[in-house]
Amino acid sequence: MTERDRGGFATRQVHVGADAAHATPRALPIHLTAGFTFDSFDDAAAHFGVGDGFGYTRTGNPTVEAVERKLASLEGGAEALLVASGQAAVAVALLGLVEAGTHIVSSTHIYEGTRGLLVDNLARLGIETTFVDDIGDPDAWRRAIRPETRVLLGESIANARNDVLDVAAIAAVGDEVGIPLVVDNTFATPYLLRPLEHGAAIVVHSASKFLSGHGSVLGGVVIDDGRFDVGRTGHLFPHLARGGTDGSASLWDRHGGRARIAYLRESVAPRYGPTPSPLTAFFVGQGIETLSLRVERQSRNALAVAEWLSARAEVESVDYAGLPTHPTHDLANTYLHGGYGSVFTVTLRGGLTAARAFVEELSVITHMTHLGDVRSLVLHPGSTSHARRSAAERTAHGVHPGTLRLSIGIEEVDDLIADLARGLEAAVSVVSTDVAVVA
Repeated sequence: MTERDRGGFATRQVHVGADAAHATPRALPIHLTAGFTFDSFDDAAAHFGVGDGFGYTRTGNPTVEAVERKLASLEGGAEALLVASGQAAVAVALLGLVEAGTHIVSSTHIYEGTRGLLVDNLARLGIETTFVDDIGDPDAWRRAIRPETRVLLGESIANARNDVLDVAAIAAVGDEVGIPLVVDNTFATPYLLRPLEHGAAIVVHSASKFLSGHGSVLGGVVIDDGRFDVGRTGHLFPHLARGGTDGSASLWDRHGGRARIAYLRESVAPRYGPTPSPLTAFFVGQGIETLSLRVERQSRNALAVAEWLSARAEVESVDYAGLPTHPTHDLANTYLHGGYGSVFTVTLRGGLTAARAFVEELSVITHMTHLGDVRSLVLHPGSTSHARRSAAERTAHGVHPGTLRLSIGIEEVDDLIADLARGLEAAVSVVSTDVAVVA
């Protein structure tokens, strides 16, 4: 049969060429399709019955699945779920564990978008949150736990003070009562730290940052340790332990220790709909292939920059866990291997006036709201990410009028330091002018 024998013009324009020849590519293929054909009637039934194969990209896609396997392996987890953004990853992970009337204990040193999710969106659903300020004190976490608590939440390297979480100690607190610790590992990446190896139950990432690495796509991921124990914690999470209203087997019966991630994959993510594009998955997967190279270089550059800044008279303080002066430096040495990360804050003398002049003088370092890029980035948290917090809250979180967040990239470190020197010179100049005018 020739292609012209396959029907009329309108039919051929739709069908001819859709059955591309099978080949085995070396690079990850992009399955950019809404859905997949079934080989038979029974194949369709099997897919909807037990999840065999692929039917619709919202519930599974070969490109996405390949990247999920890579991420699960790198974090040392049982299974991963890729979603459309880091914020979606946090939301999906939490919605798989909480319901109206339950409670979350969270570090107060978290991303502002996550804080907003907790104090606004989840609060409106009847889910309360208690924030722990002294995150290094296991007893502070223990005191915050209630009978209705279902989640402990923290960041491996906190935003913005750069505090390193004592993952093993806090995970042990949760384990005493069967509550999982969820760790946002975006700043550390699995190259520097794998929280699941220290007792955390779930890890989330904004894949938009270090994992993809080039600031080109948005994505998020949830990785589960696969150790859900229905005997110990089934009473806390009955939706994982009980069978369906239609008489179907429970998630525990079908998936065992992977019941948590199965619930996210089957019920939370597809119903709320934060589906990642297969093209996005491809870029995330491609970025991960150079993750260790980038993070190693970024961390080395960041340490050199932080040391240089800490010695400058124009600088009031540098909050970087890689410096011996940081209060969690010892924890950083315990948990971080291969570097201390590349995102930290620096506070300039001269406050907002100095910060403004500094940022506007930079030319190598890019001014934007992002991090984990191959490019070095700068942002003023007090007027952007933390603008809605009170002055007292900002101070408590290490965000002062002269505080700037730096995300150090892979450029030549001498070029970065020269750019920073120009920024400091501009900051001193404008502050001196203001002082002279006042005088």
